[in-house]
Formats: sequence, C-alpha cells, structure tokens
Amino acid sequence: MRKLLLVGAAAVTLVGLGAASATGQTPRNEAFRMLALFGDVLGIVEQAYVVPVDDKKLIEAALQGMMGALDPHSNYLPPAGFDELQERTSGAYSGVGLTIQAEGGLVKVISPMDGGPAARAGVNAGDVISSIEGQSAAGLTVSQVSEKLRGAVGTSVRVTFLRDGEEPREVTLTREVIKIESVTGRIEGEFAYLRVSTFNENTGRELGETIARLKAENPGIKGYVLDLRNNGGGLLDAAIAVSDAFLERGEIVSQRGRKADQIQRYGARPGDLTDGAPLVVLINYGSASASEIVAGALKDHQRATIVGLTSFGKGSVQTVIPLRNGADGALSITTARYFTPSGASIQKIGIEPDLEVSRSLAEARIVSRSNFIYSEAAYATALDASIGAERKGPHTPHEAPGEDWPEDKDYQLERAFDVLRAGGSLAQLAAAPEGIVVTPPGTALAAAEPEPGPDN
Repeated sequence: MRKLLLVGAAAVTLVGLGAASATGQTPRNEAFRMLALFGDVLGIVEQAYVVPVDDKKLIEAALQGMMGALDPHSNYLPPAGFDELQERTSGAYSGVGLTIQAEGGLVKVISPMDGGPAARAGVNAGDVISSIEGQSAAGLTVSQVSEKLRGAVGTSVRVTFLRDGEEPREVTLTREVIKIESVTGRIEGEFAYLRVSTFNENTGRELGETIARLKAENPGIKGYVLDLRNNGGGLLDAAIAVSDAFLERGEIVSQRGRKADQIQRYGARPGDLTDGAPLVVLINYGSASASEIVAGALKDHQRATIVGLTSFGKGSVQTVIPLRNGADGALSITTARYFTPSGASIQKIGIEPDLEVSRSLAEARIVSRSNFIYSEAAYATALDASIGAERKGPHTPHEAPGEDWPEDKDYQLERAFDVLRAGGSLAQLAAAPEGIVVTPPGTALAAAEPEPGPDN
C-alpha cells in the first residue's frame, strides 16, 4: 500500500505542475523550461556527437544523475538493478558478495558478505574499488560497477582494491551463488555468540531458530553477543524483528518524513527470547542502517552494552517505487529519517559504542585520519541529521590490541565476552571481582597518541 500511495502522490505532483504552468507561476514554468532544455541537449548529442549514441543509456544515466544529486542513497534502478535488489532481499543472488556505495566519484565497499568470495579474499569495509579487469573504476556508478562484478557462476573477475596505508591489491574473485544465511550462532563456553550478517526476509525467523537451538544445546547460557560488524543493513521489518527478540516492550525506532505529521513508530511486543540475559552488541564503521536501528534501540533501552567502533551513520529511509511494475526499473528514493527511541538521529552521526575498541592497531589508525574516515558524514550530498548534532570527528579510538596480540584472535569479541563475564556492565568490568578472568586491556591509544591535526 505504501508504494501505491507514493506513486499516486507523484502523479498528483505532475498534474499540479501542469495546472500551475497555465497560471504563469515562475518556478513551475522553469521546471518545464528545463525539461525542454533536456530534450534539446539530447537532440544535439544525437546529431553532433562523434559516434552514434544509445538514447536509452543516456537517459538512464541522466535519471541516475538526477537521483544521485539528492543524496547518496536515492537511485534510479534500471530493470536489471531492480531485479538484483529483489534477489538480495530474498536471501540469494549471484556475484562476488559485496555491498557497495558511491562516494566522490569512487565506489567503496560498505561490507563484504560473510563467507562470500570477496570476504574470503580479505576485502574489508572501506576498501575502494580502483579498477575492474584492468580498467579504471573512477567515475562509474554503483550500478555500472555492480554490472561488471556480476556474471555467470564460475567465471572470474580481477578487481583492484585500495586501502589506507597499503599498496593497491589486485585479487581475482570467482563468482558464485551467494546464499545468504543471515543468522549464525554458536556456544562459546557459558555464552552464546550470534552473528547477523544482513537483514533480509528470513532474518527474524532465522534468529528465533538459532536462539532456540543454542538454548537447547546449553540451557544455562549466561549471556549473548550479537555481532553486527560489517552488516550494511537491509529491510526495516527485519531490523524490528531482531530488536524485538531482545525486548519486552517500548519503542524500537521511529521514522519521520518531510511533513510534521509523517511519523511512524514501531514498538516491541512482549517476549524476550533470551529471557533478559546480559547482552553485548558488536558494531563498527561497516555497521549501517538496519544494524544501527538494532544497536540504537538496545542501547537506549539499556538492554545491551555496545562494544566496538562508531557505526556508519546511515539513518535515512528509502522507499522503492517500481516504474510500470518494474518493466522500466524502479526509483529508490529517500522518504524519511530514522530516530532511536530516545529521539536521537542516526543520520550522519551513527551509534557510539559504550566501550570503544578497535579490532587492530591498523584499524585504529584509519579511524584517526580525517581523510580516511569511512562514514555517511563523508558524503558531500548526505542528508543532514536534522537535530543539530554532529558525528564525533577524527580521533584515536580509546583501546586497541597491543602489538603482540595474535592476528587470528578477535580482540573486539574477546572484550565483548569480558563484559559478559563481569555481568554485562562496564562498571562491573572496571571493578571485576576476584575470580573473573578478563582479557588484558590493550593499548590505551587515546592517552598514548595525540589527536590528529587538520592536515592529517
């Protein structure tokens, strides 16, 4: 129903423009003059360009440019792109397993899919795609890069990635069917570890089934870690379902549109699947959108301790509007902002952790450098937060593992377990009673290193 109403609103707007133009109102006349100018330019290109042009490609590029001028997440999706979006939200698609986003003429990785070809090759959130098959990717749209990365199962594609402080790295990725198991879990001693890699149509059901399985394996679970790192988001309904699994009552998230009365609130239903057991949520700068809804709700309700790094800050709502039932693709257009239960905006700000911990010293250095901060706030066209607040600027994370920390051991996860061992709160962790074994805190970087200057 929501999509139908939005399509109807668009039609009314067009009719209004036509009626108003007869009255001579300048802004409306200007809109029609610019539409005529577009037709003139297209005609000149058809006649004068050095080689014949494809009108369809030109118009699709113009539509993508128009939507891209609004904000980084409003897009025109050609039919193939619309089909891909539907595949991704249904839980299976063919490709190399990357969620990507355009920024300043470059395409960056928001998150690699767990277990996919890109993740296995060591691709990280924030990596820049510099070339594909030896051809520069600079200036390409997300749709164009996505089209180049997709292909028949079993075929390969050479992709060069850039990362702060490292030489360009070319990897060969073999395309495969990406079957997204959005929720996985395991028992870790007396605790349970839950990994949510994306939010699709199956996530709520899979989470419930995973928690039930783990409780059957160990009825005495003393706490849970919910890992949302490098989870680039997905469906709002899935984010609500995941939040609801750990809450008994209260608001989960609200979304507020252009007008004051365009507010929708989503609340929890009775029934905490973990019976109120202590909970830690892991996030980082690759945690976006739906991940931030979950982390924000559980933090505001003091249901969980948040550990890791400040999340991405993608707090805007996109509505997908099919054009001619998808035959001409679709518009993905920003229609609202997300707010946590306390009224805090996620947009451009993100969710700050209660215990700020980087996974490695290299990651801590990336966060400390202004020109490599990877977040929504880095986009020149990003929608503002609307509440006057701003994201914390470049800074050195409070804690990181020491130089001798084993690379194959997850320091952020170990610190999350430390919080659970201390009963689930940072105050108890700071005054851990005798008998509670905790990981030795890593390097206190904030105290040991100066804040970066404006030119760093």
